[in-house]
Amino acid sequence: MSQGEFRKGVEDLGNGLYAYIQPDGSWGWSNSGLITDGDASLLVDTLFTLDLTREMLAAFRDVTPAARHVNTLVNTHSNGDHTFGNQLVEGARIIASTACKEEMYERPPEEFRANMERWREQGEAGKFLHEVMGAHFDFSGIVLTPPDITFSGRHDVTVGGTAVELHEFGPAHTRGDIVAYVPSARTVFTGDLLFAEGHPILWAGPVGNWIDACEAILGWDVDIVVPGHGPVGDKRAVRAMRDYLVHTRDEAKTRYEAGMTYADAAWDIAFDAYDSWIDRERVVVNVAQIYRELSGGTIVPERAELMKLMGRYRAGAKSPHEAPVCNCGHSH
Repeated sequence: MSQGEFRKGVEDLGNGLYAYIQPDGSWGWSNSGLITDGDASLLVDTLFTLDLTREMLAAFRDVTPAARHVNTLVNTHSNGDHTFGNQLVEGARIIASTACKEEMYERPPEEFRANMERWREQGEAGKFLHEVMGAHFDFSGIVLTPPDITFSGRHDVTVGGTAVELHEFGPAHTRGDIVAYVPSARTVFTGDLLFAEGHPILWAGPVGNWIDACEAILGWDVDIVVPGHGPVGDKRAVRAMRDYLVHTRDEAKTRYEAGMTYADAAWDIAFDAYDSWIDRERVVVNVAQIYRELSGGTIVPERAELMKLMGRYRAGAKSPHEAPVCNCGHSH
């Protein structure tokens, strides 16, 4: 399958499968999927807010009667842009990895919303979060709605007569990443193990697990790949993600061994082959996590520090030590 047109809404993948796509795929603008067979349906992920999830569910109902009552909801991982709409899928059993459920309780929507509302108190880190997420989404009304069924490793489900394989590949992007593979349709819904045309973000690691996940998917009989963010595509997107991760790992290791700090390394590594990809500031987190692995856990930057540095990177700072300049002309 060639890369699909990148537009908002439902994309018919054939064989009773659909994707719901949200351009431009940046922070919070995630995708979801629907697998149907007769009257049965399985939803892959909800969206970041209740309004966005309602819009997505209505769009699916407009294209197939099977979406009127979703039997099963699968959460590919714990991040809010894939779980915060869970409460709207009433009556469905919710399936996720055990690690995903644990993370959902650790960062519930109420806490997330409070942090977003207090962004002004959090300095450069808060400003960055507000810029990339807080200013664009309404998180009101969201309540924690965790999975009913959890697993580790692999879990198989059936939608009507269609077999769906759930494979756990985390920890990688998060601690509990899974993908939903439909062999009969040669289709995989990857969650955030694939950011198509965008820099990924290695919240958990190790990076080797993510590379292994890409290799596993490349070994499957797959024609259609639905990423967690970005346009629907094929295995070329998975190869590009694998190559990106290998490049980042190898370049970070070279700089770690040379004694460079993770922040300086993030600014120093060239990503010329990925100039068209969005959200390049995520290299800060990716390099920091690789340094954590290489150091045996002695380098563990705080999340607020990583957010601050991503804000500087995004703002075009020449180095991690260069504080942004506001409109008044003063550094902060």
